[in-house]
Amino acid sequence: MIKLTWFRKNLFNNWYNSLLTVVCFIFLFWLVQGFATWLITKAQWQVIQVNLHLFLVGRFPQSLYWRIWVILGISTTLTALTGGAFTTKAIFVKRNFMIFAFIVWILLYLLPIALASRLYLLLIIGLTVAGLIIGQKFTQIITPWISLIWLLSFPVIVWLLGGGLGLQPVSTNLWNGLLLTLLMAIISIVLSFPIGVLLALGRTSNLPVVRWFSILYIEILRGLPLIGILFLAQVMLPLFLPANLRLDRLIRGIAGLILFSAAYMAENVRGGLQAIPKGQIEAAKALGLNTPLVLILVILPQALRAVIPAIVGQFIGLFKDTSLLSLVGLVELTGMARSILAQPQFLGRYAEVYLFIGLIYGLFCYSMSLAAKKLEKKLIS
Repeated sequence: MIKLTWFRKNLFNNWYNSLLTVVCFIFLFWLVQGFATWLITKAQWQVIQVNLHLFLVGRFPQSLYWRIWVILGISTTLTALTGGAFTTKAIFVKRNFMIFAFIVWILLYLLPIALASRLYLLLIIGLTVAGLIIGQKFTQIITPWISLIWLLSFPVIVWLLGGGLGLQPVSTNLWNGLLLTLLMAIISIVLSFPIGVLLALGRTSNLPVVRWFSILYIEILRGLPLIGILFLAQVMLPLFLPANLRLDRLIRGIAGLILFSAAYMAENVRGGLQAIPKGQIEAAKALGLNTPLVLILVILPQALRAVIPAIVGQFIGLFKDTSLLSLVGLVELTGMARSILAQPQFLGRYAEVYLFIGLIYGLFCYSMSLAAKKLEKKLIS
């Protein structure tokens, strides 16, 4: 009854609103019907099925796929522990469990992967469930250590990817597809955040040299397009380095993303710093806290909490900006899509390929947004 009242009040309250509503519904029905027809009858999804491994891990050696599964197990377990620690409500109520079981069935039954990969995926799903439950049960124990655990896991992940120290080396030229996109995005996000915070603090500093350096850096970098910075990092930077020093293309690409993102991150953080009342700073100093402690204990926690939406928006933008790396010779997800479209048997299959990678980008961006909302609620409560 309430829903019918809402429809009558908002969509059918007079004759021209009723006519507009009917026309919009007819247009949406026509649009959805046409898309569903193309999706089911005309789209050729063989391009995704045949090249799924290229989309996900590129040319990474198939004999070493077990490393990717180990990395995926580590990252999903830690993500589940973190999510469980920041979730106050029960996770696996009856409705949530049924939804989760349905998604698992879809993944295990419909994905075009081998039996061994299905078993690996089932094991990772089990680790995810265990991580969520453990994180929620032992929140007080896990929360203080979760950042350190993430930090210690990163060298292990890089070691598994690159090899060495007893493992077969794998060239960074073979790190492609979604694997490279996630690696570049995560490293750039993690490193640009502290640099952005330091630049924001530097811009509000009383020291003229520090303040003007921060202002110049922020304004210059914000005035340059990201693609220009990436080209400078890939083409111009080697010209200024000694002849015996050659940085990997991957490192140069990460450096370009970090330098660009840090400038925008600094402005986001500066907005949070300006929202802190001066009275709190004076009160902290009256209690005997020195300047570093005032920053760490009073100013930064409140400033960062106030700009969580802006920071997450910057992270999401940086994740999508990794697609520009394909223009400078790094074959990430978008670059791999272009390579797949160059295959003779899949020429012209643009809609299927770009719809698939768009779905991947949307899934990760929505997950970041959802995690930010939960973090914001946790910090406010």
